[in-house]
Formats: sequence, C-alpha cells, structure tokens
Amino acid sequence: MLDGCTPWSPEIAEEYRARGYWAGEDLSGLLRGWSRAHGGRTALVHGARRITYTELDRRVDRMAAGFRRHGITAGDRVVVQLPNVPEFVTVFFALLRAGAKPVFALLAHRADEIRHLCELSGAVGYVVPGEHRGFDHTALAAATMTRCPALRRVFVLDGPVAAEGFVALSDVDAEPAELTAPDPSDVAFFLLSGGTTALPKLIPRTHDDYAYQTRVTAELVGLTAADTYLAALPVEFNFAWGCPGVIGTLRAGGTVVLVDDADPDECFDAVERERVTVTSLVPTLVQLWLDAADAMPFDASSLRLIQVGGAPLQREIAERVEPAFGCRLQQVFGMAEGLISFTRDTDPHETLMATQGRPVSPGDEIRLVDEAGARVAPGGTGELLARGPYTLRGYYRAPEHNSRAFTPDGFYRTGDLARLTPEGDLVIEGRIKDVIIRAGNKISAAEVEGHLLSHPAVGRVAVVPVPDDFLGERICAYVQPVADAPTLQSLRDALHDLGIADYKLPDRLEIVDRLPLTGLGKVDKKLLAKDAAAKADALRKD
Repeated sequence: MLDGCTPWSPEIAEEYRARGYWAGEDLSGLLRGWSRAHGGRTALVHGARRITYTELDRRVDRMAAGFRRHGITAGDRVVVQLPNVPEFVTVFFALLRAGAKPVFALLAHRADEIRHLCELSGAVGYVVPGEHRGFDHTALAAATMTRCPALRRVFVLDGPVAAEGFVALSDVDAEPAELTAPDPSDVAFFLLSGGTTALPKLIPRTHDDYAYQTRVTAELVGLTAADTYLAALPVEFNFAWGCPGVIGTLRAGGTVVLVDDADPDECFDAVERERVTVTSLVPTLVQLWLDAADAMPFDASSLRLIQVGGAPLQREIAERVEPAFGCRLQQVFGMAEGLISFTRDTDPHETLMATQGRPVSPGDEIRLVDEAGARVAPGGTGELLARGPYTLRGYYRAPEHNSRAFTPDGFYRTGDLARLTPEGDLVIEGRIKDVIIRAGNKISAAEVEGHLLSHPAVGRVAVVPVPDDFLGERICAYVQPVADAPTLQSLRDALHDLGIADYKLPDRLEIVDRLPLTGLGKVDKKLLAKDAAAKADALRKD
C-alpha cells in the first residue's frame, strides 16, 4: 500500500477476501466490464450531452494515455477540482487507468485549502474548471504552482491555456496504450474528511474497499439498468459518488444525470425530462425541494427513492417526503471514512421516520462508548466507533492524529453520538463537538433544533454555542422564519410548554433571511458560531 497509509492487517484482509467482501476488483477495470455489458446504453447525461458506456470507456482509454504523455505516471497524486460534469467521471477513471491517484477537492476550496491538499498529498497534477461562477481557478492554480514545487502540471477543463505547465483537458488525448492494471489492494483515490474546524485530512480508499462499498449499497437500493440517478449533490462527496451514487449506478448499468446545481428549478426539470428514479439529498435541500414543490408542482411519478443523509433529518420533514413526491424515503448515515447505515424498504414506518437504519455490510462492527471508553448500557447514548471492510484504518500521513482517532484494535472514533433502538437500528443524536456546555450541562444542538422546528414561525434553524464568561457557553438560535419572525420569548415559552428543561432554552435569537450552507448543502455552523461570537464580543465592549 502507498507509503503514509495504514493497511488492514494481513489476517483481517484475508478474512474480508474469504467472506467475499473484497473481490480483487480494480475500479478502472470494472468500467471495461460495464462497457462490454451495456455498450450503447446511456451512461452519463449533462444538459444536452449524452455519453454511452462505450464512449465513456473509449474516452477514458485515450485520456489515460494522454495523462501519461503529459508526465503523469503510476503512483502520482492529482488534485481534481471540477463541477458536476461528465469530465469529472472521465478524469477519475482515466487517472486510475494511468496508475495515478485522484485527490478530490471541493469547488469551494481556495488558496489555503488547495495548497494544503497539494502539499499533503505531494500532488504533481491539478485539474481545474477554468473560470467557474465568476472565480478564476487557473489563477488559483498558477499561484499554487509557485508555492508547491512538486506541482508541475495543471489541466484546464475550459478557457484559454497559455501559461507554462498548463494543458487543456481536451488535449489530454493519445492513442491507447497497454497499461498495467492497478493492484486492487492499493489506494485508488483520496476523499476528504468532513471536519469543520481544521483543514481537511486525506482519506485513502482502496479499489477493494470502494468496489465493495458501491456493490453492497447498490444491492440494498435495488439499482438496475432501468434506474436513472440524479447527481444533485457535488459528486466529490462520498454520498453522491458511491453510496451507491454515480459509481453504484454505473455498476448497475443505469444512467447518471449530472446537474450544475441542486436548486429545485434545475432538478425538477431534470427529474421530468430524464425520468429520474433515485437521488440523494441532505436535509436542508429536502426542505428546499418540499417548499418549492408546493409552489411549482412537477411530474415526480418516475421517482421511486430519495436518500437523505449528511445531517440529522427532523421528523417533521421526514413525514412530508412520501406525500409530496410519491416515493420512498431512505434515511442514510455515512461518512467518507467508511461506515454507512441505511433504512430498508421493508422497515416499519417508525423506523423509516425516526432512525438511520442498520449498517450496510454484515462485516461492519460498531460500538457505543462513554467518555471513558466503556460500552454504554443498552439504549444509552455514546460515541459511535466503527470497523469494517470499507472503513479506513488511518488518515494519510497523519500518525499523530491517527493515534487519537483510532482504538488500538482498529476501531475508528467517528465523533458522532448515537444510540441503538431495541430492534438494532442506529439513531444519530448529533456530534460530540455539536454539544453546548452551559453551566456544566451538556445540550445537544440537534435536539434543540428539533424542538424549535415544531414552532409554526420557524422555517429553518441552526443552534450554535456562544462563549460566555459566567456560564461557559450560551445557546444561540439562528432562525430563518416562515413569515413573521418569532421573538426569543415566544420561542422560549413554546419550548417550555413542551416540557423542555429551562437550561436547554435558547438564550439568544438571530433572525436571518437564509442560513449559510457548505458546499454539500449542510448548514455552515462554523460560520454561524464565528458570527455569534463576534456579536457577543461587540456587545461586551459596548
């Protein structure tokens, strides 16, 4: 395995192979098989563009040879920062076929994050979109090259290419050559950690573990060649890429529809036009779609499943999905680091509405532990630890962090607070760091948000801590109102009437037109907490 990665032990790896989880499949080789099986079927759709499986595989072959011609060799890391376009898929498979290892970057990343990713990964290449939504990514790439000596090639999707070391992606093309297939046990590519308090860490995903993840999740979703998956979320995220997402859909012989934005206008049109059957959303986008569906009805009859994950889904929102769209809801809990949990279509209504289901693999192992590392009693809440055939054993080049993030026997400390129902379903209660400590009391921000959402004047809400000299932290609620804005006292009274303990009631209220979102569409609590702290500091100075 690549230097700087933590491998599974030989004994565990052999067990995963013996149990059929790891089948010795390399991802680029899988594409060849999909092309042979589904040839003329449509693999990718983007606007008016339609690409068949045969065309995709042929283009990947030529681009892989083109990357080699431009100096990308086996083992090289290449940062990929592209929007939801077919080239993202082509570049990914072409780099794998050339023996290189893609490093996924978010479109929202700028100089600090890109420099960090290039330095940490030792990237020699960087793939950018040119100018995208008013931002010049080629200028960012040029500046990064001056700071990262190892970076020697920038591949540009569109726009003028004049600087030394820059190559138009359309010119990454050559006659296909015989290339050595990757070792399935080696790292295929890198996903990014989702932490909000520091620069992202790199998550090495092997061919074996990711091929298994996409296979088992596609089976549980029941994907077939008749399915059309709408990639509404950014495809650089694990949820949209492989849960089962883009890769799982291609594996089944289905069609992937790529859209530039998750807003209802574009997505509703795509659902109608392409007869989309499956999509994946985060709770904030579900709520946006639900609100928009009332004002702009569309033909959702093709939809059979909407997956929702990435953050806790409030019960009130979950109950609206099936009546609004006429399809099943599947709650998903997962992480780029590994463990994925789904509800199943055979689950009772209460399980579908109130839990995040069960791990997708019989090889998944989970523990719930208290602050001392002891297992919690049945029904109790504790930190979720995970180990399994697609859960990493260590972040890339992060030995010090790994010593804290993993137990001696290889369980990953997820940082999520969870409990198990008597039936064995996971209920995610929030993040350990998404807890407000007010006068010594630990308060789950997600719990308070859930109660506030039951108020008729609250459309969307995020709860964050505010530093306080006396209490340690106070509770600040950012509310996007439905119409007339509520007052702090009206919210406190309503929660008090619900029987909520007084120490859990919000101390401050901020009314906003719109909650800020991260690139994945989650509420950006880091930004809100910074804003709340700045306002509290200003009040103290006054």
